[in-house]
Amino acid sequence: MKGTGIQLNDNNDNGEILDLKINPIRDAENKIVSGLVVGPTLEQNISLMLMTHQGELKFRPDLGVGIQDIALSSDFLVFRHRIREHLKKDNLIVTQLDLFENKPFKIIAEYGR
Repeated sequence: MKGTGIQLNDNNDNGEILDLKINPIRDAENKIVSGLVVGPTLEQNISLMLMTHQGELKFRPDLGVGIQDIALSSDFLVFRHRIREHLKKDNLIVTQLDLFENKPFKIIAEYGR
């Protein structure tokens, strides 16, 4: 399933943000039998695509919006197009994208079938 995978730490977790989310499970002999947290990754994947620039992802060098660059630009239309284009490359269908000056930023998307 495309929207399921290894979780990364977010603001609600202990540890470094974007580091692997680890929750060690031990057996009766106190040996670790599992540790990586697996779960829904839709929001995490969208965030990673927004944060990265093209060329930063080793296996998908064509993917990456570089949303930080918006601080140096006032052309929100270009970024709305770029966001839709790059999310589509990962088979995400954007149903709502609000990115306007002095307004809350909002993306609603889901993986296509």
